[in-house]
Amino acid sequence: MTSGIRHDAAHASKARDTAPAAPRGPSHVSGALTALERIPTVVLDDHQAVATHVARRIADVIRARNADGRDAVLGLATGSTPIGAYRELIRLHREEGLSFQRVVSFNLDEYYPMPRDSFHSYHKFMWENLFAHVDADPAKVHVPSGSTPRAELDAWCAGYEQAIRDAGGIDIQILGIGKTGHIGFNEPGSGEMSRTRMVHLDAVTRRDAAADFFGEDFVPREAITMGVATILEAREIVIIATGEHKARVVRRAVEGPIDIEVAATFLQRHPATTFYVDTAASVELTRVATPWLLDEVEWTAVRTLEAVTWLSRKVEKALLKLTQRDYAEHQMSSLVARHGSPGAVNGLVFNQLGAKIRGKSKLPHGRKIVCFSPHPDDDVISMGGILRKLTENGNDITVAYMTSGNIAVFDYDVLRHVDFLERMHRDRGIGGAEVAALTATVRAFISGKKPGDVDIHEVREVKRLIREAEAISGLETVGLGAANGRFLNLPFYQTGEVKKDPIGPADVALVRALLEETQPEYVFVAGDLSDPHGTHRMCKEAIDAALAELWPNRTRGAKIDVLRRTDDLQVPADAPEVWLYRGAWQEWPVTEATWLVPMSQEELRYKIQAIFKHQSQKDSMPFPGQDDREFWQRVEQRNKDTAGILDQLGLAEYFAMEAYVVD
Repeated sequence: MTSGIRHDAAHASKARDTAPAAPRGPSHVSGALTALERIPTVVLDDHQAVATHVARRIADVIRARNADGRDAVLGLATGSTPIGAYRELIRLHREEGLSFQRVVSFNLDEYYPMPRDSFHSYHKFMWENLFAHVDADPAKVHVPSGSTPRAELDAWCAGYEQAIRDAGGIDIQILGIGKTGHIGFNEPGSGEMSRTRMVHLDAVTRRDAAADFFGEDFVPREAITMGVATILEAREIVIIATGEHKARVVRRAVEGPIDIEVAATFLQRHPATTFYVDTAASVELTRVATPWLLDEVEWTAVRTLEAVTWLSRKVEKALLKLTQRDYAEHQMSSLVARHGSPGAVNGLVFNQLGAKIRGKSKLPHGRKIVCFSPHPDDDVISMGGILRKLTENGNDITVAYMTSGNIAVFDYDVLRHVDFLERMHRDRGIGGAEVAALTATVRAFISGKKPGDVDIHEVREVKRLIREAEAISGLETVGLGAANGRFLNLPFYQTGEVKKDPIGPADVALVRALLEETQPEYVFVAGDLSDPHGTHRMCKEAIDAALAELWPNRTRGAKIDVLRRTDDLQVPADAPEVWLYRGAWQEWPVTEATWLVPMSQEELRYKIQAIFKHQSQKDSMPFPGQDDREFWQRVEQRNKDTAGILDQLGLAEYFAMEAYVVD
C-alpha cells in the first residue's frame, strides 16, 4: 500500500532542524531521577492541568506561526484524552481571542468504513468538540475519509501525505497512547517507515473502543491512520496520557527499548517530543515508583513506608525479617543509617501499616453519612463490606446514585421486563392502554435498532428503572432499604450516548442540595481514575465543586496523616470528612490507603450477594474494560489480594479487605 509513497527525508530533516525546543512543564525534573527516561516527561497534578498546559502550547504555536505570516499546521488526535485540551482551546478562542482562521489541521485517523455523519466518526467528533466552536476554515480541516471506496484507498492515502507536505509539514502533532502503545492506529507491528494507510485494528484496541459502539461486536475492524514516519516528521510532538490504566504503557514508552510492537517507543528518536502525564499515569515511572534506585532521596515518612514495603515484597520476606544486606543490595543503606538499624526501620513500618487497620469498632457510630455512587452498583462493588459495618454501627446512611447507568443495560433485559409488563396487563388487567402503548413503542424501536443507535426516551426510562430496582435490592442485602437510596440522575449523563456532557451548574446544584439536606459528617466518593467511562471522574468533579461551595475553606488534597494518627476517628468541625474508594478496576495500594477495613468470609459473601442483585450487569457487561471476569469475581480477588499483601508483609492475616483514602 505504501510502495508508491516515498519517505521524504529532506522534509523530515528540515522539520527537525527548525523544531523548537520541547517545552518543560513545572513538574519536569532532570538529572539522575530521569536517567532512564528516553522521552522528556512532564508530570502534572491532574487531567485538567495536562489539558491546560497542552492547549497553551498549541496556542503558542498558532500565534508564533501566524506572527511569521503563515498558517499554523496542527496534527490532531481524537478520543477522550485530548477533549480537555480542545475545551481549553475553545475557551482561549472565546475569552482571549485565539483565532483558528490561519490554522490547517490534519487528523491522525478514522475508522473504516465510517460515514462522515455517523456519531462514531472522528470527523463528527472534531466538529462537535472543537471546530464548530472556533473560527476554523472548513477548507483547512482534514480528517481521513472513512467512506472512500476500498479500491481508491491507496491513492487517497498518498494524497493525504501530499496534502501535509503541501501545507509545509505539521508544526505540532498531538497524540494519545493506547494500552498497546499505539499512536494513531499504528498497532503492534507498525514499522518506523510506515505511512498513511489502511490497518487492521488490534483486539485490545477494539475492546477499548467497545464502550463507544455499545459492544465490541460493533467496533470496525479496520481504520485509516497516519503512519509512524508521518508522525515523526512533525516539528514538535506532544503525547498525552491520563489515568492509572495508562501508567504501565507510559513507563514502557518512556523507559523501555524501541520496539516495533510498541509504536510509541519510536518517539524516542524524535528530537522534540514531550510526554505530558497526570499524577495517576506517572505512578510506574521509576522516578515515581522507586526513586531511591536512581538517586539520593529524602526519607520522608511516606517514602519510607513505600520503600520498605516494596523491599519486603521484592525479596519475599516479612517486614520484621529484613536485614542490613537486603537494604544495601537495593540502594537503601541510607535509610537504615538514618534510623540506626534494620530492626528500627522494620518495626516503624510494621506499626505504620498496622495502624491503618480499622475494624467495625473503630469505624463511625451514630453519624450522618452520604455515599456517592456514580453508577447504581458502585456502592456495593467498592464498599459493600464497610456499608454493612456502618449500618450495624447505627449510622444514618444515604446512598446517592448519581447517574442512571441506563446505557449499560442490554436490550434483551428491556425486552424481558416488557414481557413481564405485557403478561401483567394480559393476565391481571393491570396498566391499561398506557402499558400496551409503551410496550409496543419499545418493541418497535428495538426491533429496528441498528448497532450504535441512541435509545429513544422510553427505552432509556425502562433501563433506568431496571437499574434503580437492582440498586434498592443491593441496599437491602447490606442491611439498608429503599429509604436510604436517592437517585440524583445528574443532567450531564442524560445524553443517551457513551459521550457525556461536561459537568455543569445543574449537576453541582443537585449534589449541593443533597449535602445541605443531609448535613453529613462523612462522605464517601469514588476516586477511581481508571473508570473507562470517565463517569467516576466527572461525578467526583461535581462533588468537589459542591463541597467547595459549601465549605470554601476546606483544605483540598491534604490526606490524614495515618503515620501518626492512631486514635479513633473524630468528626470534623467545619466540613465532612471525605473517604475515597475505588471501583471495580483497581484498589488503593496498602501503602497509599489511609484505612484498611477487614472483612470476614461471611461479610465478603454478603457483599458478593449484593453485587448479584445487579442482574443486568451479571454474566456479561456492555463495558467490561480489559477484564472478562464478572464484577463479583474481580471484587473477590481484589479484596482477598489486599488482605494477602498484609499477610505477606507479616501482619495479621485477614480473609479480605477494602481500602480507603481519606482526603
